[in-house]
Amino acid sequence: MTAAEPTILATCGGLNGGTWTDSVYGPLLHHAIHLARVPGRAPRVTHVNTAGGDQRHVEGAELEAARAAGVEATHLRFFPRRNIEHLREHLLRQDVIWVSGGSVVNLLAVWRAHGLDDLLAEAWREGVVLAGGSAGALCWHEGGTTASFGPGISAVADGLGFVPGSLAVHYDSDPARRPAHQRAVAEGVLPDGYALDEGVGLVYRGTRLDDVVAERPGVSAWRVVRSGDGVTETCIVPRVLESDAEPA
Repeated sequence: MTAAEPTILATCGGLNGGTWTDSVYGPLLHHAIHLARVPGRAPRVTHVNTAGGDQRHVEGAELEAARAAGVEATHLRFFPRRNIEHLREHLLRQDVIWVSGGSVVNLLAVWRAHGLDDLLAEAWREGVVLAGGSAGALCWHEGGTTASFGPGISAVADGLGFVPGSLAVHYDSDPARRPAHQRAVAEGVLPDGYALDEGVGLVYRGTRLDDVVAERPGVSAWRVVRSGDGVTETCIVPRVLESDAEPA
């Protein structure tokens, strides 16, 4: 079984720090699996860390966290070369494709060079849940703001565009993000969209926003809309997910 309709979960979250293991699946990652409606077997999750350069220690943490969560996990890497031969078949067998953070600019370039953008669009239409945090959330939108080019925050307007509008991440934790994103929307460089505090996620069904969720209380999503020479921000209070206990 797959998601009832094309589904994307765009977040500022994913793996959390563990106690018995270095990392654990956080509530947002568990929610992506819930959205996939997996029937009576171990969920299949492919982790993609292109934005972080496919570092093996990150891969190891993701796969260890998956084992602790009872997940059948794989890792798709492109550096130094692609590690999965029959990529289309592999992706269409998954329940969730989880994309972690880093450089969204590098992610988009590598994915397009390998045709992964088209394969992900097909998987999404077939009900595989596409999800991720930070760069793994920005990529599904028309564009967003990113630190991919250096210490400043820049606008990137060539996202995959599976869902409409722009996205900003780390809205409450990086003081440079909010003014840079507001400026990009106010100037028309980016379209209207949303922004996420840490631990918040947007659930899209098809291309419509269906739910706003968070792994803890006290954080928000924001609707950011161009208004005159500036923007109007509207706070969206998310629904708090139940935390999953870490395995003993």
